[in-house]
Amino acid sequence: MKWFTQWRQRFRTMVRYRLLVLTSVPIIITLLALIALTMYWTLAYSWKSALAGVNADLAVASNSMEVLQREQRLHLNAIAGSYDFQMQIERDPEGIFSWAQSRAGKYDVDFLAVYPANEIDRLPQSLRKPLIEGRERTFFQVMSDIELEAITPDLSSRAEIPLLNEQVIESRGLISRSLLPLFNEAGELEWIIDGGILLNNSTELVDRIRDLVFPDGTLPDASVGTVTLFMDDIRVSTNVPLDSDNKFGRAIGTRVSDEVRKSVLENGDVWVNRAYVYDAWYISAYKPIRDFNNRVIGMLYTGYLEWPLISRYLTNLVELGFGILATLFVTGLLVYRGAKDLFRPIERIHRVVRLVRFDQDARIGKLGLDPQHELAILARQFDTMLDQLKQQNEAIRQNALELEDKVKERTASLHETTEELRQNIALLEQTRSKLLLNEKLAALGELTAGIAHEINNPTAVILGNIELMEYELGKNATLVSEEMSAVLEQIDRIRNITRSLLQYSRQGGVQDEITWQHVNPVIEESVTLVRSGTKKSDVEVVTELNAKCCVEINRHQLLQVLVNLQMNGVHAMNDKGKLVVRSSDWLDENGNPIGAIISVQDFGCGIANENLTKIFDPFFTTRRSGTGLGLAVTHGIVSGLGGEIKVESELGEGTTFTLYLREKIQADDEITSLQVME
Repeated sequence: MKWFTQWRQRFRTMVRYRLLVLTSVPIIITLLALIALTMYWTLAYSWKSALAGVNADLAVASNSMEVLQREQRLHLNAIAGSYDFQMQIERDPEGIFSWAQSRAGKYDVDFLAVYPANEIDRLPQSLRKPLIEGRERTFFQVMSDIELEAITPDLSSRAEIPLLNEQVIESRGLISRSLLPLFNEAGELEWIIDGGILLNNSTELVDRIRDLVFPDGTLPDASVGTVTLFMDDIRVSTNVPLDSDNKFGRAIGTRVSDEVRKSVLENGDVWVNRAYVYDAWYISAYKPIRDFNNRVIGMLYTGYLEWPLISRYLTNLVELGFGILATLFVTGLLVYRGAKDLFRPIERIHRVVRLVRFDQDARIGKLGLDPQHELAILARQFDTMLDQLKQQNEAIRQNALELEDKVKERTASLHETTEELRQNIALLEQTRSKLLLNEKLAALGELTAGIAHEINNPTAVILGNIELMEYELGKNATLVSEEMSAVLEQIDRIRNITRSLLQYSRQGGVQDEITWQHVNPVIEESVTLVRSGTKKSDVEVVTELNAKCCVEINRHQLLQVLVNLQMNGVHAMNDKGKLVVRSSDWLDENGNPIGAIISVQDFGCGIANENLTKIFDPFFTTRRSGTGLGLAVTHGIVSGLGGEIKVESELGEGTTFTLYLREKIQADDEITSLQVME
């Protein structure tokens, strides 16, 4: 017991022993901690890097397939623009099919066909509309042996793949196919060019993609980079070897694992993980291949052997471990040898004070002295003071962060509430305007219908009596011919007014059924009518018809709207000037067509700003001979077609009316209300 007390006292008073223990224990603990953390971090980082790398490889392979398909479309465009193709169509259009088959190899495609537009029924329904609209299509497709035989006689035999260990031959084929529509001068679909590449057994293609994805020097030594094309779960083109030494060819005709098949083919997900590829573990990435109907018909795979990566990781880990061990050993030895003298606690206290001055979190800690030593007591008090100061600063910082978060939350809430209120007010104003307009239209419809019928009856009586008077007067009628002509002219004006009233009261009446057609022919017909009605006027009608999209319209009503707008423009220019009628496609934010836009621009007197909000009101007009119903009827017809009409005008410069017509009529509620009014 005595010797224990002596060593204890020596340990408490002699620096060398305490320093030996204090330096040895941290070194050992640090060594173990560093080795453990290094193993964990390197393993996690290496695995994440491997998965990220193979995912990037998959993206490169996918882009390579897209480049292949773009080249395929370019080849078809080259065929369409070639002199031989044009001469063949002009001289022998019936032999174009055999001509196209003979040119397939020249344009790097496995099959090539050209057939007239009336045979478009041979294509699936989902491919016909894009071709009619003039859009090229490139997609992947699985074809049966009968379909392959129909395209090219030897294509089905080239697609055959014997399935390994199943004694079955897969006769279907995975193809990359492109369709190119060709139109005649009238804008009608005339020819369809069909070409594609058979992906079954296309080893050159996967080797080219592999060389792009895995260039030399990017993989560990002895690792193998592979690329595979799957049709369903069957490898139809791959450079995965049948054995690790790559002596027995490629694993074409083998199947993917059940786990990958379920995730990619059945669920349509992207698989990035380790997978058992035929006979070895690979770091793998799989991506579904979809056809023109967005159905999963196969997979694109990239990957490389896992074992070389593990081997390199273990080698690096061992080297790192030895390096850390040697560094810690040398460091501990230097500390021990350099601390022969008494540990200088004052220097440590001074260093901590300097660190605190520079806002660094540092503490003195244990000095290795007796607890009752004055420097040890001072160090504990100083550390306590630093801890209290840190707690206060942390509390202040936390309170400041909480206050800032509360301010941000309330500000965001206020902004959201304000935006919702603004939207609700705008929606309320819009709804109220529509209700007022519908009530006005209903009331005016009933009123104008009654007035028109009541006026027509006495007008007919007056007209009959005038004709009777003319008959009774006989030759003496020439004495009052001017007066009778004036009366007849006024009666004709009354009948025009009542006809406009009846037309206004019957807005929404369907004179033609709603059909889906181009707007350009209707515009041309309206321009013809306006030109024939303004032959005595010095008006030049210019058309710029660029619309290609079809819309649902009532042809008769749209023709009435266009004639009305054009005649208003002619009157605004006092029967002299230029009238421009334009059409274009109505596109959404992504560039997809949603309808057609038609504008009628005149260079006449223009409309005053205070009248722009009134021009669609019934009976509002600034012309003496006008009824004020033309634009009201026009607005009702356009609304009934589910479209919109907008006006831009500058006084003294001219006016532009713009119609927005949709592909599909959406304003069912407005159409129903107009039909009820009729």
